Amino acid sequence: MVSRVIPVEDFDLVIFGATGDLAKRKILPGLFRRYVAGQITDNCRIIGAARSQMDDNGFRAEATQAIAEFTKTPADDPQLAGFLKLLSYVPIDAKGTEGWAVLKERMRSGVVRAFYFSVAPSLFGDIAERLADNGIADANSRIVVEKPFGRDLATAKALNATLARHFHEGQIYRIDHYLGKETVQNLMAVRFANILFEPLWNAQYVDHVQITVAETVGIGGRGGYYDQSGAMRDMVQNHMMQLLCLTAMEPPYHFDPDAVRDEKLKVIRALEPVGVDDIVRGQYRARGDEPDYLTDAENPDSRTESYVALKVLISNWRWQGTPFYLRTGKKLRARTSEIAVVFREPPHSIFDDDEGQRPNELVIRLQPNEGMNLKVMIKEPGPGGMRLVQVPLDMSFAEALGPEGADMPDAYERLIMDVIRGNQTLFMRGDEVEAAWAWTDPIIAAWENGKDRPEGYDAGSSGPEEALRLLHRDNRRWREIAA
Repeated sequence: MVSRVIPVEDFDLVIFGATGDLAKRKILPGLFRRYVAGQITDNCRIIGAARSQMDDNGFRAEATQAIAEFTKTPADDPQLAGFLKLLSYVPIDAKGTEGWAVLKERMRSGVVRAFYFSVAPSLFGDIAERLADNGIADANSRIVVEKPFGRDLATAKALNATLARHFHEGQIYRIDHYLGKETVQNLMAVRFANILFEPLWNAQYVDHVQITVAETVGIGGRGGYYDQSGAMRDMVQNHMMQLLCLTAMEPPYHFDPDAVRDEKLKVIRALEPVGVDDIVRGQYRARGDEPDYLTDAENPDSRTESYVALKVLISNWRWQGTPFYLRTGKKLRARTSEIAVVFREPPHSIFDDDEGQRPNELVIRLQPNEGMNLKVMIKEPGPGGMRLVQVPLDMSFAEALGPEGADMPDAYERLIMDVIRGNQTLFMRGDEVEAAWAWTDPIIAAWENGKDRPEGYDAGSSGPEEALRLLHRDNRRWREIAA
């Protein structure tokens, strides 16, 4: 299968925070891969902007090192040499006046202007204001805003208002890299491009849905940030909320940015408040030479969760009574992200061997090994009667799509190209962000106002024991966390 690569329009992309970790790990390597694929032409320009004092050649040297590390491209690669010609650098003070006049001179007319805010959220307003005041951003410019987008409803509203003073909603691209994953978009394709699933995609046929984002790493060097955030703010309010919305939403009238986001917003507004008995939070304990959460966070009194599991109900006709179970955590057994739609069992079994009966499951794997897996019942091969066994109909993108599937674009590659195209379908809208915080805030407030500590769980396990009971009391069980 050969994918079509259509070059984007000529653009000037300014990366604020160009010397930071995200730019080196994701943004610059991703742009290089799009250049190699032919999607970025030689008439495009990428301008790094940061506090560090360096010239164009210094920035190109840092970019070469980052691309070599994260794409395994040798420094003498001729395509890398071509890409480096697109790069330049402007030392800039986000809160002051230095560099803004130089940046304005670098910008060209007649091309798309995009500005990537790969900086701390506290600088979003300053950069937006200076782009507008210095006449660098025009009415057609686009800004890309990284998470965290606020830490509660009040700060999210304030940030939205700050950006709205200088840019209209159609110019603001709030990025969530989970939405750029190929499998997440294929979830929409599977639902809305095939007659097979959508008639069954409701409470009548779906028993429950499990959404899991498990990590094997701890909070490591992010202790200071993470301890002020926790799993609820860091993962549930944004990444997992988006996965929930795409799984549960109604079909939009068209694959159009606002049509898709309207339907996601309806899901968030239909979420019931989560009761205290329907949520579990935990902190990982030490294992061998690996420290526990409190040591990593450098806060022996921390009550911040590194794990959270919750049962979510959606009050609408499609999903009334069907629970969505969400869980995410650090230092778990394996690194995996998946959505598992577990269907109801047949109302009546005609087979004597009904002990082998298992419900059908559609599992959408986001990482690792992106793909989909449909579990169905068949007859076990061989003589000896009608014995049932569950088998997977497995579609690994790497295998099903050949070389194209094995080398799918990184989420950041796709999303940045969507910014240049002006396509906001896979980006969050302001009211969507605020609605998610409005649902999340009462949960966090109850924790902060209470005295309970998160339940401890062993590093390398599946999480706290109480999380297992969350499903056991409903006569269900979590899927095994496995790579």
